[in-house]
Amino acid sequence: MSPAYQQMPAFKSSNSWANDSAFRFVRPNPTNTRNRTARWISPRAAVIPNFHLPMRSFEVKNRTSTDEIKSLRLITAIKTPYLPDGRFDLEAYDALVHMQIENGADGVIVGGTTGEGQLMSWDEHIMLIGHTINCFGTSIKVIGNTGSNSTREAIHATEQGFAVGMHAALHINPYYGKTSLEGMVSHFKCVLPMGPTVIYNVPSRTGQDIPPTVIQSLAENTTNLAGVKECVGHERVENYTKNNITVWSGNDDECHDSRWEHGATGVISVASNLVPGLMRELMFEGKNPSLNAKLFPLIKWLFCEPNPIGLNTALAQLGVIRPVFRLPYVPLSLAKRVEFVNLVKDIGRENFIGDKDVEVLDDDDFILVGRY
Repeated sequence: MSPAYQQMPAFKSSNSWANDSAFRFVRPNPTNTRNRTARWISPRAAVIPNFHLPMRSFEVKNRTSTDEIKSLRLITAIKTPYLPDGRFDLEAYDALVHMQIENGADGVIVGGTTGEGQLMSWDEHIMLIGHTINCFGTSIKVIGNTGSNSTREAIHATEQGFAVGMHAALHINPYYGKTSLEGMVSHFKCVLPMGPTVIYNVPSRTGQDIPPTVIQSLAENTTNLAGVKECVGHERVENYTKNNITVWSGNDDECHDSRWEHGATGVISVASNLVPGLMRELMFEGKNPSLNAKLFPLIKWLFCEPNPIGLNTALAQLGVIRPVFRLPYVPLSLAKRVEFVNLVKDIGRENFIGDKDVEVLDDDDFILVGRY
């Protein structure tokens, strides 16, 4: 029979427990063990206190300030590569991050949509954030995607992410189930106190826009709001910059104009997984409509199917990751793979990461993993 217990005062001595009937084992009367008609008495139910104790430490930390996050201009939503059995390929992942550092990226988003955080367990998610910090945290800013449509999960994951050393958190609004604007504010207020935070607005995925009134309300009440990754467009970007709120374009095809004409700080990019040097040039070296036009066909190709399908296919064709897909993602069609080879030739193989020749790859070269 399970021991019955109820809420106990903190630091209660073990001797006092022994005398507390609430902590005694409830055993059947030995004289009635063979009596099927004996009446069973339920132990008292546990009392669950309704309060939250965050996993905080008040030790002085070598933690990144919100202002440091606000200054980042090129942030890559880094891809997560896999081994043939579907586990993380950390050797390939390390090479991808190293190439971002070599080519001037300021930060990486770990376990975002592009990194397929939606296909990870939380154990995998936090492990990858910790691994990235341990290996590269002194060379590049690591922003962990610890957002969730469950406030409870978002709180827990963000506590763990900062505990393993991430520099900032990325948070999305509660998707699918959605909530009211007041609920959205309350959700973000639960995670903002933990450290520098980037809020991600992508209504095409969440089904719900985060209006400027929500962001402005949060900005007035916390110093931890680093800014917004905004996917709605130039007008929204300009709205934030005029109100001194840091904003990154979440759209590669709009980032040049957002940066140089509408005041965006920079971009959180998918394309920079492939051409980090050119994306850095686009963000740092002034207006460059010719380079923007040169990259546009690649960006259009990358998003011909929902991200990260195009990116996963391209990286496999470049030979920098194994051609392994966690379902439900599958590679682009053969015709699209041929198109990518031609895009690489047009832009110049030297501008892409890796040093292998780009290949078309056959359908049979790809491994699709449903259990991992």
